[in-house]
Amino acid sequence: MIVRFWKLSGAGNDFVLVAEPRRRALAALARRLCDRRQGVGADGLLAVWRRRGGLRLRYFNADGSEAFCGNGSRCAVWWAFRRRWAGRRMRLWTYAGEMMAHVVRRECVSLEMPEPRHLRLGLRMRACGRAFVAHALDTGVPHAVVAARGLAGFAVERFGRAIRRHSCFSPEGVNVDFVEREGEVLRLRTYERGVEGETWACGTGAVAAAVVGWRLGWAQPPVSVRGRGGETLRVSFLAAGDSAREVRLEGPAREVFQGEVLA
Repeated sequence: MIVRFWKLSGAGNDFVLVAEPRRRALAALARRLCDRRQGVGADGLLAVWRRRGGLRLRYFNADGSEAFCGNGSRCAVWWAFRRRWAGRRMRLWTYAGEMMAHVVRRECVSLEMPEPRHLRLGLRMRACGRAFVAHALDTGVPHAVVAARGLAGFAVERFGRAIRRHSCFSPEGVNVDFVEREGEVLRLRTYERGVEGETWACGTGAVAAAVVGWRLGWAQPPVSVRGRGGETLRVSFLAAGDSAREVRLEGPAREVFQGEVLA
């Protein structure tokens, strides 16, 4: 079977998008297309269907697990806008519920994000023989935010894999965000579950880092978060007591190439 696809990038996260797929085995398709040696290669698969006023979106990690993805959602919005499926403002129906998106300008999309919940600050743990303090919350998917010095040379794969499966976060596990302050910017490197490795950006991770950073006094909204890919995501929200409301994620979303593949 020949599948037409588009390759997209959201601040360094890369995705394969398929439009209105008829096949039901999308998890298997995700594993096939996201394979970086025998497929197209990507962090995840975006499957989109046209709906009045916007689009229905299903996202699958590279391992075939279904989830919500902030950067993937923004990429799908840019793709749909270019094909005139909807105007600059459109509604998305996602794994995390309905949300609004706005094409700010060329290759820049702002997305309404789920309200952060289940915040737990100051979780002390050990991983690979080293002590860490993690701050957990759910920003559409669960995250653990950890301050890290010398982030450029930090062993993200080693420590991320251990914290991702730590008993504090069982049984589902978490995405792990290592954060370092650099002036007014938060530098971020993320180990993502479902990819089971480091990705070059993470939208829900940027929101997690921004909210935790605000609560700990590292930054004030709007917060600029820069991933390993070198591009910056902007996280804005209203500070309401100890809660972050009306969270939005804004940043680059690009089409890289398109093609066909046997799948």
